[in-house]
Amino acid sequence: MIFAGWWFFRKPRHTFPDEDKLVMHFIDVGQGDCTFIAANGVTMLVDCGEYAVSSDVVSYLKDLGVGRLDYLIGTHPHSDHMGGMARIIDTFDIGEVLIPSIPDEQLPTAVFFDRFLESCEAKKLNIRTARTGDTLSIGKAVSEIVSPDDAVFEDMNNYSVSLLIRHGDNSFLLTGDSESEAEYAMLTSDRLQKVTLYKAGHHGSSRSSTAEFLDMIRPQTAVISCGADNPYGHPSDITLQRLHEYTDKIYRTDICGNIVFESDGSKLSVRTERNGK
Repeated sequence: MIFAGWWFFRKPRHTFPDEDKLVMHFIDVGQGDCTFIAANGVTMLVDCGEYAVSSDVVSYLKDLGVGRLDYLIGTHPHSDHMGGMARIIDTFDIGEVLIPSIPDEQLPTAVFFDRFLESCEAKKLNIRTARTGDTLSIGKAVSEIVSPDDAVFEDMNNYSVSLLIRHGDNSFLLTGDSESEAEYAMLTSDRLQKVTLYKAGHHGSSRSSTAEFLDMIRPQTAVISCGADNPYGHPSDITLQRLHEYTDKIYRTDICGNIVFESDGSKLSVRTERNGK
């Protein structure tokens, strides 16, 4: 008990911010997604990238002083988002695990997903279905699940768990790999609003961040998680053009490395950390 108390006291302030601040780390995992969020001592990890970079993610979180993840969210079972989930679960104390509901016939038959299920079972973790309208408290911030709904999609990307996080006057929208079909469902759900920061869907794909979607959320800042010289051409030129209609503050992990935002509920500050990837 003494050791646990000492460890909590030594948590870095930029990770577990004082007062009512929130931090959001867009971790550079190459061509993948990984976002760490913390406020008032509550932690959330959304995706973790491929298995090949999972040791880097573990090191990054440990360097921040993370020992527990209160929420672990896999937006959808593609390896560039959930490939390293088993290692994350095996390494850290985990609170809740959330993934989308996907028809059995569309679930992947992939080693990374089997290992994810096995790690959850080994730690006796219940896997919770992310449902539109559910809320998760991250300290004084509130995260609302705004997608997916109960629709059946042909493309797995459209099942992505999407989160609208509100922290004072600041709001953050994370949409995984949601493409135009899922964006349309969000538009018609009456759950969206103008946002301070938008993590561009599907690594800046041309099939995401549609004109109608951006006109609804009108982001002040955008983040794109993608790998340098990736074979998919992410982010697409047309997506960058669409984003530039609303903001010139566009940050990319392939250029900036790790991108860290801090919100005090009013102002939003940013720093970037080139990590050599």
